[in-house]
Amino acid sequence: MKKLAVGLMTTPEHSEWRSKRINDNIPESNSEDVRPMEEYLQVIPSELKIIKQYFERSNLELERR
Repeated sequence: MKKLAVGLMTTPEHSEWRSKRINDNIPESNSEDVRPMEEYLQVIPSELKIIKQYFERSNLELERR
Protein backbone atom coordinates (compact mmCIF):
# COMPACT_ATOMS: atom_id res chain seq x y z
CA MET A 1 0.00 0.00 0.00
CA LYS A 2 1.36 3.40 -0.99
CA LYS A 3 0.90 6.50 1.09
CA LEU A 4 0.78 9.99 -0.28
CA ALA A 5 1.84 12.86 1.96
CA VAL A 6 0.67 16.27 0.85
CA GLY A 7 2.08 19.43 2.42
CA LEU A 8 0.50 22.84 2.63
CA MET A 9 -0.66 23.96 -0.75
CA THR A 10 -0.31 27.72 -0.31
CA THR A 11 1.72 30.21 -2.26
CA PRO A 12 4.40 32.27 -0.55
CA GLU A 13 2.25 35.37 -1.15
CA HIS A 14 -0.68 33.77 0.63
CA SER A 15 1.51 32.72 3.55
CA GLU A 16 2.88 36.25 3.87
CA TRP A 17 -0.62 37.78 3.68
CA ARG A 18 -1.92 35.31 6.26
CA SER A 19 0.89 36.02 8.73
CA LYS A 20 0.27 39.76 8.39
CA ARG A 21 -3.48 39.25 8.77
CA ILE A 22 -3.03 37.17 11.93
CA ASN A 23 -0.64 39.76 13.38
CA ASP A 24 -3.11 42.56 12.58
CA ASN A 25 -5.55 41.03 15.05
CA ILE A 26 -3.10 41.30 17.95
CA PRO A 27 -3.61 44.63 19.75
CA GLU A 28 -0.46 46.64 20.19
CA SER A 29 0.17 48.49 23.41
CA ASN A 30 0.28 52.23 22.96
CA SER A 31 2.60 53.89 25.44
CA GLU A 32 0.87 57.26 24.93
CA ASP A 33 -2.34 55.99 26.53
CA VAL A 34 -0.65 54.34 29.49
CA ARG A 35 -1.62 55.87 32.83
CA PRO A 36 -0.27 55.01 36.27
CA MET A 37 -2.36 52.70 38.43
CA GLU A 38 -2.90 55.49 40.99
CA GLU A 39 -4.75 57.47 38.34
CA TYR A 40 -7.13 54.58 37.70
CA LEU A 41 -7.76 54.16 41.41
CA GLN A 42 -8.38 57.85 42.03
CA VAL A 43 -11.73 58.59 43.64
CA ILE A 44 -13.78 61.14 41.75
CA PRO A 45 -15.46 63.59 44.12
CA SER A 46 -19.21 63.91 43.91
CA GLU A 47 -20.88 67.08 42.70
CA LEU A 48 -22.02 67.83 46.24
CA LYS A 49 -18.47 67.54 47.56
CA ILE A 50 -17.19 69.89 44.86
CA ILE A 51 -19.87 72.46 45.71
CA LYS A 52 -19.04 72.13 49.40
CA GLN A 53 -15.33 72.75 48.73
CA TYR A 54 -16.18 75.77 46.61
CA PHE A 55 -18.44 77.13 49.35
CA GLU A 56 -15.73 76.66 52.00
CA ARG A 57 -13.14 78.43 49.87
CA SER A 58 -15.54 81.29 49.21
CA ASN A 59 -16.22 81.62 52.93
CA LEU A 60 -12.52 81.74 53.73
CA GLU A 61 -11.98 84.49 51.18
CA LEU A 62 -14.87 86.48 52.58
CA GLU A 63 -13.55 86.10 56.15
CA ARG A 64 -10.15 87.40 55.06
CA ARG A 65 -11.73 90.56 53.66
